[in-house]
Amino acid sequence: MKNKSKTKKVLGISLVVFDIILTVFLFVISLVMLIKTNKMTQAELISDENTGFIAYLQKNPTFYLCLFVIPLFLLLAANIIGLVLYTKKVTKSEPVHVQELSAEQKEALLSEMLKEQKEKADKESQKKD
Repeated sequence: MKNKSKTKKVLGISLVVFDIILTVFLFVISLVMLIKTNKMTQAELISDENTGFIAYLQKNPTFYLCLFVIPLFLLLAANIIGLVLYTKKVTKSEPVHVQELSAEQKEALLSEMLKEQKEKADKESQKKD
């Protein structure tokens, strides 16, 4: 049982690390490509002197879109969905047993319950009048 839990935890951490590395890589390549494209004229972009991977991306925007832009948006959507699901999972409240509470917490709970009961009784008496 512990082995499954440990494996699941390691897998989760590995996926998060991979997601971060992939997102940073795609984002950095996109920024470099866009900065270089901004500084160049149309003639420089088309010329054969402009070589390398970034130049290839500049000459083939469809390839850039398919390999970098769309995956970035998909990763963003997956991360948002994952965050929402994780938040729902974490905020799910579990019932607390009275035996688990300390003496101060029991007193505070009792006073709060008495206060609520008194408010309900006051509202009911106001309705009857």
